[in-house]
Amino acid sequence: MSRREGNLEDPQADSSVSLLPHLEAKIRQTHSLAHLLTKYAEQLLQEYVQLQGDPFGLPSFSPPRLPVAGLSAPAPSHAGLPVHERLRLDAAALAALPPLLDVVRRRQAELNPRAQRLLRRLEDAARQARALGAAVEALLAALGAANRGPRAEPPTATASAASAAGVFPAKVLGLRVCGLYREWLSRTEGDLGQLLAGGPA
Repeated sequence: MSRREGNLEDPQADSSVSLLPHLEAKIRQTHSLAHLLTKYAEQLLQEYVQLQGDPFGLPSFSPPRLPVAGLSAPAPSHAGLPVHERLRLDAAALAALPPLLDVVRRRQAELNPRAQRLLRRLEDAARQARALGAAVEALLAALGAANRGPRAEPPTATASAASAAGVFPAKVLGLRVCGLYREWLSRTEGDLGQLLAGGPA
């Protein structure tokens, strides 16, 4: 039997071999995006703190860790889960972040209307979280591990609470959201790095 005839009898052989580099490239591309956005998230958090005034910029300031409806910090137990499950959690967090970042941007537009760069950063962050979340979901689908569960509702309760909150609680909430944005991007970058290190299997 010739090599050509063998390929015709087993079309899966070529398709699986050609899929592997494509999948690896997709993982690398998504990991690079997460790495870049993690740097942007650090810059966003620093600029947010600088523009809130005292006591936010003071080394001794320890803000209360307000709960954020619809989103919590990455749990330590997250690290022990299989990589696909961690990426599902990352994607869910990235989907929850844009409406929260939009709330922070609207509140900052009232409190710091001249801080145009911060407002642009917050707007960009919401868009970037959506883009990375979509990329992670597409990657999970390519790996055959897409999340088929119901999608979480946007955290509208936080939006209502932020609108009714005083200035200091609104600033603390914004700090918390920016911090969570950085934490989840960093966690997503790490999880994608694990997938990259372990290969697409």
